[in-house]
Amino acid sequence: MGALWVRLHRPAVQRGVRAAVAAGLAWQVAVLLPPLLSEYAYYAPLGAVIAVHPTIADSAGAAWRSVLAILAGFALAVGLYELTRAVPNALTIALIVAAAVAVEQWRLWREQASWVSFAAVLMMTVGLDDPAAYVLRYAGLTLLGGVIGVLVTTVLFPPLQLTRAVEQISATRSLLAAHLDGIAVTLREGRVPEPAEWSGRSQALDRALERMRAAEAAVERARRANPRARRWQGRARGIREESRALDRVAVLVDDLTSLVVEFQPHRRGVDRVEAGTGWVLAEALSGLAGVVRTPHHSTDGTPDHRDERIAATEAALDRLVGLLRTSRPADEDGFLALGAVAVGVRRGLTALGARRRQYQPA
Repeated sequence: MGALWVRLHRPAVQRGVRAAVAAGLAWQVAVLLPPLLSEYAYYAPLGAVIAVHPTIADSAGAAWRSVLAILAGFALAVGLYELTRAVPNALTIALIVAAAVAVEQWRLWREQASWVSFAAVLMMTVGLDDPAAYVLRYAGLTLLGGVIGVLVTTVLFPPLQLTRAVEQISATRSLLAAHLDGIAVTLREGRVPEPAEWSGRSQALDRALERMRAAEAAVERARRANPRARRWQGRARGIREESRALDRVAVLVDDLTSLVVEFQPHRRGVDRVEAGTGWVLAEALSGLAGVVRTPHHSTDGTPDHRDERIAATEAALDRLVGLLRTSRPADEDGFLALGAVAVGVRRGLTALGARRRQYQPA
């Protein structure tokens, strides 16, 4: 029973259930209509399936855009057919399809653009005997199904897309932390990160960030006209804040990686005062990775794992800043790059809201 409950909370499963219910209801309603429409009742489930999307706003948008695209395709087909009665049918169809594809380029249609050409060809093949009746049957029943699809999406566990967003944030968090740890490992081993290697890792991180941003945007869309939005307002706000904080840190980490790869500051004269610059730099990056992996405190009044990681990162930053203050580098570029890395790590902590908490003794 527990496994079934978990599956029902998966967006794909929820959408499948909503689509099935909406299609069944649309059919049942359509067969009760007058014979002119009920004989073509199968168009209603089509509209219902078209309208079932992950969010209420997307469902409503898909419903009206699909019907409008269908009407545009029908009008285009009938209009061009009447204007080209004297030309061969092959040329008429070619002109209609060409015009429909051109109309599909309008941004108004979005994902429903292909319905313009589909409806135009459909009208040419089966609807020309009685265009008005065909428009009523096809577009009318599709609209009916779309309305039912939107209503089902609104009533039947309307999704907020929270699960998907949390998964994408967690995946991005892990990848970002692994990226930082990977740089730290190469620095501890005395190696220089290879540009090609880090370029590949950066691309993987970019893809994860795109998926995370898309999931966050889906949550924002899902809140529109959603009766559950008020109940989950705090959780949705937390997801937005986490996503955008990780986005800012990822930009900083990309800059840090470029600085380390390009200028190799741990190998450019800063070690004249204190040995082990690479290790100090690695500790700072590794500490930031630990904070990225621990987004929340587990306690209210006592130090926890997140506090420990914040403290370790700040201690590493203090050593790095101390090294910069006492160094007389032979290479100005390396010195400035190392300073920029220190500033970047500090800004990363700020973006993550990572501050050492103060505790009062009992």
